[in-house]
Amino acid sequence: MRLIDQTVLPAPGSDPAATDPLVAASQALVQAAARSLIDPQARALASSVEWWPGPDRASGTPGLQTPVAVLGQGPTVLLLHGFDSSFLEFRRLAPLLASDHRLVIPDLHGFGFSPRPVSDDYDPEAVLRHLDGLLPRLGPGVGVIGASMGGAVAVALARRHPETIGRLLLLAPAGLTGRPMPVPPLLDALGVRFLARPGVRRGLCRSAFADPEAAVGPAELEIASVHLPTPGWADALRRFARSGGFAGCGAPLPAQPLAVLWGKDDRILRPPQKRAALALLGNRVEELAACGHLPHLDQPATVAAAWRNGSLADQGS
Repeated sequence: MRLIDQTVLPAPGSDPAATDPLVAASQALVQAAARSLIDPQARALASSVEWWPGPDRASGTPGLQTPVAVLGQGPTVLLLHGFDSSFLEFRRLAPLLASDHRLVIPDLHGFGFSPRPVSDDYDPEAVLRHLDGLLPRLGPGVGVIGASMGGAVAVALARRHPETIGRLLLLAPAGLTGRPMPVPPLLDALGVRFLARPGVRRGLCRSAFADPEAAVGPAELEIASVHLPTPGWADALRRFARSGGFAGCGAPLPAQPLAVLWGKDDRILRPPQKRAALALLGNRVEELAACGHLPHLDQPATVAAAWRNGSLADQGS
């Protein structure tokens, strides 16, 4: 795994002396990614990150600043990444939509480069509370694109905010069916240690693409692990696993217009999981040939066209 330059630099417009150490560490990693990642689209997306105040904590103390990539102009679209990923997941889709949309791409609470205080909760409700705090900045009629676990997050968020969220596009959504399966103590820590191994991450990254021989090289492997040095990565992931994560989030489906793209070559979600989700979603699903678990990486132009076609349908309805 290639190591990027992680020299600490202050965030633009910030006072380094006043910055929380966890925020400073996260900012340094994002700035290093913007300078040093192999993938130029990933570097550009990292360069667009702003640091937005997080929601107040349960104790009443102010939340820490969190990374949000913001780019483009036009109707606002909120993009939500998957499990143990980051905003960089949308590096190929963002340039295709930013010409006529304002894209807001946060790192979900406890994931990506987000600061992870030990005192915070790391479970589905904490993820949703963080997004609850971001939505007032986005205005009404927000579109949402959610990938993998981000699809379950999008559905749950849409039910909570029917007056704010306009429509949804889910990309191989995970967590819509089933029930939470909390990982027992000790096994949670072992699972996180296993997930941190370079060979395991390489295998998962390759499994996510329809044609890993053609699609996965040093740039993709680098991005798959670039957020792991974020302080608290292992502990937050362990606690999220112990919570059971997102499961059974699909029913009832939200009232907003909803479309789904799913790769026929998805090797991440097991067939029973996919069958259950397809039964829930019905004719909202379009399956894509030569596409794996990440349509926004395997076929970003198809995803962008699907979003724009949905916009045209909304205007004609």
